[in-house]
Amino acid sequence: MIVTEAVFASHRVALIANGHAQDTPRLVEINWLQAGGSWHSSKSIAKLKKHHGLCDKDFSFIAKNSLSKTKPAQALLIDTITQLTAYFSGARQTFDLPLDMSLGTEFQQRVWQALQGIDYGEAISYAELAKRVGSPKGFRAVANANSKNPF
Repeated sequence: MIVTEAVFASHRVALIANGHAQDTPRLVEINWLQAGGSWHSSKSIAKLKKHHGLCDKDFSFIAKNSLSKTKPAQALLIDTITQLTAYFSGARQTFDLPLDMSLGTEFQQRVWQALQGIDYGEAISYAELAKRVGSPKGFRAVANANSKNPF
């Protein structure tokens, strides 16, 4: 896993992408860090280690300014930073980043996919989102899935 940190609107963010040479690079997590926190305190590190069978040495931190466009996972992190910067400056309303949602359950993945279908500026309820994922009475489960969203 390749990890970097960036600052958007005075908030530090940890960005994690899979970095295996045989895999298509995908964004694994975007995690807003609490004041004084670092990527080590990311809410998903332990889950990522367990899910992918990783250990500490499988995570490589690369400073944002040291990322290389020639390495696919690092290029993805550069693209992520570029898109987030444009979003926070008001110049972008959608994202086109490949996401790895494998950390979630099948239901969580359906909810996370449905979240991508919410247009910029649109607000919907958990009940509406539950309908969109085919579970009209599952608004509490949808809310729980949202709380586990790595993006």
